[in-house]
Amino acid sequence: MAMDRQRKTVLQLVSVVVTMGALAWASVPFYDWFCRVTGFGGATSVAEAGSDVILEKTINIRFDASKERDFPWEFKPLQRKMEIRIGETGLAFYEAYNPTDRPIAGSASYNVSPYEAGGFFTKIDCFCFEEQVLQPGERITMPVSFYVDPEIVTDRDGKYVHSITLSYTFHEIDLPEETASLKQANETEVN
Repeated sequence: MAMDRQRKTVLQLVSVVVTMGALAWASVPFYDWFCRVTGFGGATSVAEAGSDVILEKTINIRFDASKERDFPWEFKPLQRKMEIRIGETGLAFYEAYNPTDRPIAGSASYNVSPYEAGGFFTKIDCFCFEEQVLQPGERITMPVSFYVDPEIVTDRDGKYVHSITLSYTFHEIDLPEETASLKQANETEVN
């Protein structure tokens, strides 16, 4: 009888540990999905094409750029602000420059504020969807096309948003395999 109680307790403890592990594993993708669906935390939507509806009402879009500490690139928006009609496709450009003597790969994370606008800010195409590799001394212009979903004007919180800030932060990442092996081959030739 005591053995059955011990087994039952052990099985209960194992099931609690397995359940907690499964919940921890699933929490990151679930939170990411939740943010994309609701716009919580400034997550944006993604679309293949622009909006079918363009309103006469306008909204100001501000652009911000930053980089992680010790990331050597220079990174900035080419315009700080634009005014577009709600539903109209906007096109903005950011510039990145690698002043070093080595190739560097970077990836941009983004945020939209205020948070209420995140679910209504829709990206059509963005440099943040892919990693960027800049060669020594290379300067590139990177586009982002977007629109603000017309449903923002009827949303309980969104209808009070008159200005949206799109922020990007660049982070250094490992060089892609082919770039890293090419760099290694060039260093071998020099030596």
